[in-house]
Amino acid sequence: MEYNKWIADFEVGDEVEGFYILKTAQSKTSNNGKPFLSAVLSDRSGAIEAKVWDYAGPVGQADEGTILKIRGAVSEFRGSRQMILSRLRPVQEGDQYDLADLVPVAPIDLDGAWRELEEAVKSLSDQDYANICRRMMAEHGERFRSVPAGKSMHHSFVGGLLMHTVSMVRAAEFLAELYRETVDRNLLLAGTLLHDFAKCGEFVTSPLGLVTEYSTQGQLLGHLVMGSQAVAEIAKELGVPEEKSVLLQHLLLSHHGDPEFGAAVRPMCAEAELLSIIDLMDSRMEIYQEAMEEVEPGQFTKRVFALDKKVFRHR
Repeated sequence: MEYNKWIADFEVGDEVEGFYILKTAQSKTSNNGKPFLSAVLSDRSGAIEAKVWDYAGPVGQADEGTILKIRGAVSEFRGSRQMILSRLRPVQEGDQYDLADLVPVAPIDLDGAWRELEEAVKSLSDQDYANICRRMMAEHGERFRSVPAGKSMHHSFVGGLLMHTVSMVRAAEFLAELYRETVDRNLLLAGTLLHDFAKCGEFVTSPLGLVTEYSTQGQLLGHLVMGSQAVAEIAKELGVPEEKSVLLQHLLLSHHGDPEFGAAVRPMCAEAELLSIIDLMDSRMEIYQEAMEEVEPGQFTKRVFALDKKVFRHR
C-alpha cells in the first residue's frame, strides 16, 4: 500500500491510500441495477477517473471540490488508468495532509502574468478602453488572479483564468499586428483582456479555490451577459462614448462564436471574430495538453468529451 502517491505516478496494479480532491462525482446505476459512483480524483500532479461499485452515498456531487481520504487499486479500462475504490470518506478533524500537494495550480508565474496584463493596458493608445480595463482589474483583480477558467473543461486549476487570458492577450497582440489594416488593436486587446472577467462572479469556488458550482447570476445570466453589463456600467460612469461601449460589449457577448456554443450574438466585426477564434484556439490547445498528459507517446487518449474525439500523442 502506497500512501499519498502522486496521481501522475500511478501505475496499473498500485494499491493506494491517501488524501485527494474529489474533482467531479456522479451517482449512476449499472446495467444490473446497482448504484455506483463515477468520479474524478485529482491532486497537484493530475487527475484520474475512479469508480466505487455498489455505492449509493453519502459522498456524491455535493462534495465536489472537497478533500477525501480514499483507498483503492489502480486498474486499466479502455487504455486508460482508472481507480477502483474500496473506501472513501470526507476529511475529518485531525487528518494530516498538505494542501499544497493537492490543489492544481497554473504552471506559470502568476504575479508576472498579472504584470503582463497591466503592461498590455498601459500600451493601449485609446484611454477610454484602457480606463475600462483598469477599473475592471482594480475591482476584480484579487479573485481574477486565482479563480480557474472553468469547472472541468479547460484551465480548471487555480490561476487558470489568468493563464488563459495572458495566453490570449499574447495571441491578440500578434494578430492585431498581422491584420493591422483590418483590426483596431485597442478594441481587440481590451475585449480579449476582459472577455472572461465576469467568471469571477459566475463561479462558486471551494475553500481550495476550485470551482464547485455556478452562482445564481452565473446560471441565470452567464459570464457573457454579466461581463457586458459590467462594461456598460463602467463605461457610463467614465463617460466613454456609447459606440465604444457597445463595441466592447459586443466582443464580450459574441466571444463564444455561435449561439449553439453559448454566444448571445454572432461576431459582427473583425475584432469580435478574432476574439472568438483566439478563445477557441487557446481553450482547445489546453484540452489537448491535458489529454496528452494522460498517455504515453505513440498512444491515443480515450475519447475527449470537449473535443468529441480521441487525441493522438505523437513521439
